[in-house]
Amino acid sequence: MEARYLTEVQVAEITGRALSTLRNERFSRCGIPYIKIGRSVRYSLQDVVQFMESHKIATTINEIHNP
Repeated sequence: MEARYLTEVQVAEITGRALSTLRNERFSRCGIPYIKIGRSVRYSLQDVVQFMESHKIATTINEIHNP
């Protein structure tokens, strides 16, 4: 798979997290791993997906009984 990198705006849209949250997490060195080249910040799509999957909460699915 070819690596794909996203901007912080794209990550905010995909994850539903506020741009300020992403920036605060980078400042605190927590959250989604990122790459910084000069002033540009990029997130690996694979890292974003992995971060979201690691926060998945398993639920039980109740069976729907048809009358």
